[in-house]
Amino acid sequence: MWNRLKFSKCNFVLEDCYSNSDDELAVPRVWELIRCFKRECQSVGWKTSEHEDWVHLDSQYHNFLWTRTIHPSTFKKIAKASKCAVREGISYRVVDVTYTAWLFSESPPEELMQTVMGDQNLAESTAIYDMSRLYSSKPICIKLNSTGSRVFKEFENFLQKKWGVKFRSAQGMLTAEV
Repeated sequence: MWNRLKFSKCNFVLEDCYSNSDDELAVPRVWELIRCFKRECQSVGWKTSEHEDWVHLDSQYHNFLWTRTIHPSTFKKIAKASKCAVREGISYRVVDVTYTAWLFSESPPEELMQTVMGDQNLAESTAIYDMSRLYSSKPICIKLNSTGSRVFKEFENFLQKKWGVKFRSAQGMLTAEV
């Protein structure tokens, strides 16, 4: 998909989103990864927002939320609400979100992973990415993604192909600990 990139409408330097070093990939911070991914989504005709972190595809909103950490009760309230703001000119409207990806820069509490795995509806709409190990010598991302989101699958492909990120399943890690 990403080999058909067209960046004519983008007002950023393409090199900002790619590593300059051949021997070691320098993974950008989470907000830069999302910005670069949204630019690639735009290049293939997917609708994104300059100000918010969502992608609109096939009449569905795929929302990216990035945080260091969150209290489990707050997580549950936000995850079950499934809403996001969409800017239209100088006003906003609230829309229903089909899928939400939580990108954590610190390891999320294990309770969050268990909450998602224990609720089928939540598991089908919520992905969790533990990005705390992205900046090690071998970038690894622990993921919990049972959604059917095409956007999140492409996000994972983007991280793998552009930044050399390896994914490990959270399900296997949590099951092994029990």
